[in-house]
Amino acid sequence: MSEAVFVADFASASQWVAGRTWAYPDGGPTNPGDDKLDRLTADPGHSRTGTFRATRRADGLWDTGLLTTEGSTEAFMVRTGDRLETRVRLPVGLGAWPAIWTWRDGGNEVDVFEYHPDHPDLLELTNHVRHGGAYVRDDAVRPGAVVDLSVTFGRRDVVWRLNGREVLADGRGVGPAWRAYLIVNLSVCAGRYHPPPDAAATELSYEVQALTVHRDRHQAAAAGG
Repeated sequence: MSEAVFVADFASASQWVAGRTWAYPDGGPTNPGDDKLDRLTADPGHSRTGTFRATRRADGLWDTGLLTTEGSTEAFMVRTGDRLETRVRLPVGLGAWPAIWTWRDGGNEVDVFEYHPDHPDLLELTNHVRHGGAYVRDDAVRPGAVVDLSVTFGRRDVVWRLNGREVLADGRGVGPAWRAYLIVNLSVCAGRYHPPPDAAATELSYEVQALTVHRDRHQAAAAGG
């Protein structure tokens, strides 16, 4: 049996820190080396409502919304054996690069998902910890669609489900003692790998309607919750 050990409240300052992450050089606010036009902002209108927004700036960059549990009061981390469930509305505009992922100490990254509207039916699912993952195509995936995603961070297998159906088991896992912070964000593509936004576009967005982490009760009790 499992229980919910984390239920995302994006407005909560104790759960989430806005507008900075050590996954970006020097904690941000920019990350051009990863082909991103991002300039992270703590403005609550870009992330705290659960709608993650990017707005064009006069200097050619985009103010982008990002939340992370790293550095927050609660400092929640997912662990080996946890199951993360989320419901998202995918973006429509070219250049939008939404993601939910994990990060700690320069790595420990597992991508719950990444998406690019120029590949409208494709999700990128990646275990960077042990080099697993795949590109998954599905008719349910399209710009503007609402999809349910589930990821179980197993010791020997990371398993992704889309709308309740298993779409990938990587056979790699994250090992027995893995743990990492959560990151939820919307980046903007600079054009090296995916098209940048249309010249007339001034705003991009996607919505995270729910995000919950479940943990085995025995594991939770041993860890103190």
